[in-house]
Amino acid sequence: MSCFLIHRESESQLSSDADLEDPDGRNATAGRGMVAKRGRKVLGDKVKGGGAGRVSGAGWVNGHHQENGTDNMSLFEVVKMGRSATQSVVDEWIEAYKQDRDVALLELINFFIQCSGCKGAVSEEMFRHMQNSEIIRKMTEEFDEDSGDYPLTLSGPQWKRFRINFCDFIAVLVRQCQYSIIYDEYMMDTVISLLTGLSDSQVRAFRHTSTLAAMKLMTALVNVALNLSINMDNTQRQYEAERNKVIAKRANDRLELLLQKRKELQENQDDIENMMNAIFKGVFVHRYRDAIAEIRAICIEEIGVWMKLYSDAFLNDSYLKYVGWTMHDKQGEVRLKCLTALQGLFYSRELGSRLELFTSRFKDRIVSMTLDKEYDVAVQAIKLLTLILQSSDEVLTAEDCESVYHLVYSAHRPIAVSAGEFLFKKLFSHQGPEDEGLPRRGRQSLNGSLIKTTVFFFLESELHEHGAYLVDSLWECASELLKDWETMISLLLDEPMPGEEALTDRQETALVEIMLSAIRQACECHPPVGRGSGKRVLTAKEKKTQLDDRTRTTEMFAVALPLLLAKYCVDIDKVTSLLQIPKYFDLDIYTTGRLEKHMDALLRQIWEVVDKHTDTEVLEACSTTYHYLCNEEFTIFNRVDIARSQLLDELVDKFNRLLEDFLQEGEEPDEDDAYQVLSTLKKITAFHNAHDLSKWDLFTSNYSLLSTGLQNGDMPEQIVIHAMQCTHYIVLWHLAKVSEGSSIKGDLVTLRKQMRTFCLICQRYLSSINTAVKEQAFTILCDVLLIFSHQIMSSGREHLENLVYVPDSSLQAELLTFILYQVFIDQDDDSNSTDGQQDDEASKIEALHKRRNLLAAYCKLIIYNVVEMNTGADIFKQYMRYYNDYGDIIKETMSKTRQIDKIQCAKTLILSLQKLFNEMMSELGFNFDRSSSAFCGIKELARRFSLTFGLDQLKTREAIAMLHKDGIEFAFKEPSPQGEGGPPLNLPFLDILSEFSSKLIRQDKRTVHMYLERFMTFQMALQRDDCWLPLISYRNSLQAGMDDDTMSVISGISSRGSVRSKKSKQSAVSKRKLPEGMLIYRLLAEENSSSSFDGVWMNREQSVPTPVMMHSPHLTSTVLRDPKRMRPEDGYATTFSMPAEQHLHQARRGSGLMEDDEEPIVEDGMDFNTMEIDLPASKNRRERNELKPDYFDPSSIMDNSVRIISVLCLYSSTFILNDPLNMLLLTH
Repeated sequence: MSCFLIHRESESQLSSDADLEDPDGRNATAGRGMVAKRGRKVLGDKVKGGGAGRVSGAGWVNGHHQENGTDNMSLFEVVKMGRSATQSVVDEWIEAYKQDRDVALLELINFFIQCSGCKGAVSEEMFRHMQNSEIIRKMTEEFDEDSGDYPLTLSGPQWKRFRINFCDFIAVLVRQCQYSIIYDEYMMDTVISLLTGLSDSQVRAFRHTSTLAAMKLMTALVNVALNLSINMDNTQRQYEAERNKVIAKRANDRLELLLQKRKELQENQDDIENMMNAIFKGVFVHRYRDAIAEIRAICIEEIGVWMKLYSDAFLNDSYLKYVGWTMHDKQGEVRLKCLTALQGLFYSRELGSRLELFTSRFKDRIVSMTLDKEYDVAVQAIKLLTLILQSSDEVLTAEDCESVYHLVYSAHRPIAVSAGEFLFKKLFSHQGPEDEGLPRRGRQSLNGSLIKTTVFFFLESELHEHGAYLVDSLWECASELLKDWETMISLLLDEPMPGEEALTDRQETALVEIMLSAIRQACECHPPVGRGSGKRVLTAKEKKTQLDDRTRTTEMFAVALPLLLAKYCVDIDKVTSLLQIPKYFDLDIYTTGRLEKHMDALLRQIWEVVDKHTDTEVLEACSTTYHYLCNEEFTIFNRVDIARSQLLDELVDKFNRLLEDFLQEGEEPDEDDAYQVLSTLKKITAFHNAHDLSKWDLFTSNYSLLSTGLQNGDMPEQIVIHAMQCTHYIVLWHLAKVSEGSSIKGDLVTLRKQMRTFCLICQRYLSSINTAVKEQAFTILCDVLLIFSHQIMSSGREHLENLVYVPDSSLQAELLTFILYQVFIDQDDDSNSTDGQQDDEASKIEALHKRRNLLAAYCKLIIYNVVEMNTGADIFKQYMRYYNDYGDIIKETMSKTRQIDKIQCAKTLILSLQKLFNEMMSELGFNFDRSSSAFCGIKELARRFSLTFGLDQLKTREAIAMLHKDGIEFAFKEPSPQGEGGPPLNLPFLDILSEFSSKLIRQDKRTVHMYLERFMTFQMALQRDDCWLPLISYRNSLQAGMDDDTMSVISGISSRGSVRSKKSKQSAVSKRKLPEGMLIYRLLAEENSSSSFDGVWMNREQSVPTPVMMHSPHLTSTVLRDPKRMRPEDGYATTFSMPAEQHLHQARRGSGLMEDDEEPIVEDGMDFNTMEIDLPASKNRRERNELKPDYFDPSSIMDNSVRIISVLCLYSSTFILNDPLNMLLLTH
């Protein structure tokens, strides 16, 4: 290859087809220093002669590409479309350059300008008379930056291809011109000068595009420089070889030719180095720290390519420092490019050995990047450290390696897998001479020592519950090792060889866990919980591997598992793990492989385990194993079913016998009897979890046990807890049978009776003095109430209606009391911690986890409407105080309740604030300081509640209105303790209520303000003392923004046409508001079931003193509409003649205008230019259009009292009712 390049260089003047240069040598012999002149005189002459830009070469016409019948396509359009091969496009441009280099170069300049997204173009006049800086300034002025998009940032497959084509064009252009044109000191000087200027522009598009072009140009020049370096080395060797010949055989002509060739190559090398230096110093040095991360990433990516391609020139500290510095970049994209650039260098051992100084300087930074907040960066940092580890074992210290080791337990799988590969390379990849000749499998094999190493690492990490994560991390690089179950079984069962150290009990437990995790990984083929978004679809090869692994697992452990259970029968941890292995078996193999005797051995061992253990975890593992083996699809079902029935018969008979003796004893039962009853009950409960034991009728026995415990009060707590759990399973299995329809007629009645009886017993146990018993009773009650709620009838199960159980008020109160006294407690007050462990952090976390589960169980009752929503007030008031412990649960409960019923949720929130306010008053008295921490805490809680309503005020309009209504009533509910003239007792609550004022829309602020004034006396409005500040501040919060509201409201006398009369005009309006005040009126009408708003808003004599202050009606001059121009439905006669029945019907329809399928009423003549609130468009416009005209008449939604006022107002030319509140005030 090198000889071929030398030959082409020497024959460059004779082979124009190969070099694509001018046969006349015009471009090749151009003088140096042409950048200043640019050949403008030649260009002018050609234009004057009429031949400028005309190229005889195929594919170009007037400087534009022509192909496939497409004329006048610029170079940018050709590259963007990508229809032509880049090679042919470059070849045609070179032909054009040889014909007229100025015209071709102008086309290339415009190509870079257009690739930047600039709509302008460099004209021949500009190219002839303007410098690059002036051209760039002119293009900047013509650049349209409104959109901010340019080709390199546009999305879509076309623009992705454009970027690729753009980079390929530059690379091919330099490659095709590398033998002569790039040395003419004209094209390259002009292009580099242009790109350098553009890269310094303030326009991001220019800077980004030119930097990419300059970096790709530099990469292409590096390739040229590399070829020149190779040619120079070859020429030098040829020269030395020729010179070393004896004089008689030496060819002097060849020596002179080689010297001349080496001189030419050296000159070319110098020119290329000058070009690269110009790009590096003019572009890279400034742009590698550009403000735009993409530009910085381009620079770092390309310098990595240069160092890898031409390491002799670039792989030194002068260039490596830029990569090292940029590893501290703020953007993960740039840091990622640094790591990938370094990976390309460390892949080669030869290059890696030259990076020792860099590694020692920046190693700590690379290690710290394994914990980068960007997962991709962390993954590549670990991979880079793995390459560094391969290049040299001495670079990374033990502390460096340990910082990577613990990442095998990371929840992010790519990080864990990369760390697993690092761990495997560090610990398992080194084989010494002593390892040769060892057996492939078994205890003495190489895998045996590696498995021991894995166990040692697992134990040293002190994360013993995460064996599955360790196995998953090592699976991709060490799956063959982890699937060597034969060696693992040998390590567990075989005796150690002489001189071999046996595994300790702790190491054997860890090995069993790793073995179980490897079996699960092989048979399920997906990561453990917490790693991965879900099960992926397996390929055909992966499915075959999975089936093979499952078959091999079954064949191997069908024989070994009974032996392992026999050896470790009394070890709780090992037995629990070993009993999980059968669920990964292919049970057909027991029959096809004639392994029935091993099945019998397994069943015997399980029986032994059940007989010897009382630990719940072990018993549940036995129950689960029986459940998996008792599969009717397999022939072994009868064999397993018989063994299971015999076991359960024995357990139930023993339990009934022990229970009879236990309950009949007149004296207090001794500990041995209690232990026997408890152990048997534990076993029955564990099996009842997975198996239907209905035929043994255990309800009566457990009921007797629980009843006796209530009567005597001395029943051991564990017996009560397991009896309740067993009874719970009995009820659920009975419900499952009834739901499936496989029960007889009387089963439904029996189940209803058992369920209610069981709930009554659990309710009585809520008052037990034992905390564990109360917690169990509470948890089971929450589950039963949720299961037997009204939702039990869903999905076509209406026949279960008689099973619905609604808790009465006493049960709801007891459940709430339990939550308040057992959950909302401080850590130091937690009495559930075992003796001597209160200060233990693990026990505190476990206790907190238990309390969170209890709170979540109760919150589900609120969410599913099992208990009254207002009971949540006692939960919500704890939001701030216990935010760290239960904030997420309480917040989610508030969110769910708001989705169910916005108004009731708002009433619950204000009720929680009222409860806190009353508690504070009882503690501090009515003369408390409003700057106290207690009052400020309530205000802060109100602010937090206000934030939960979100930004869309229309969605929460009704809820916020009702919240203010309840708050105002509460504030004026109690009279002043200071006597007449003093502030009401709860008046400071208005200060808390003001936190929600910002959630009111403007027209509702006016309505709420009017409602507030109905509770005020004239003297209250004049008070300015400190004790009245809450009222003043609350009024100010309601008056904020009210003066700017110019929207008209519902009026009995409209001086404008009806809505229907201007329907076409309103159809074009997109922003609408509800009539002012109508919303709250409807809410109050619905709440109080009254047909008159007056009765709702005014009749407060029973709860508050009758206010004496009247709001002065607004007086304004008005002109009534000419009766002659009024339509019949707009006339006042309609108001008087409407029948009462029709009025009530219309009022009912008017009360539901916030429903999704209707549109708010808009008063005719509203000034839509002042509207700011976007109401949701109607989802049922057809229904709206079909409504009667009277529905849109304001009189159709007025009550009788309003009509009376309307009649009175007919005779007044100075009063108009712009607000329904004015009407109501007059009626009062």
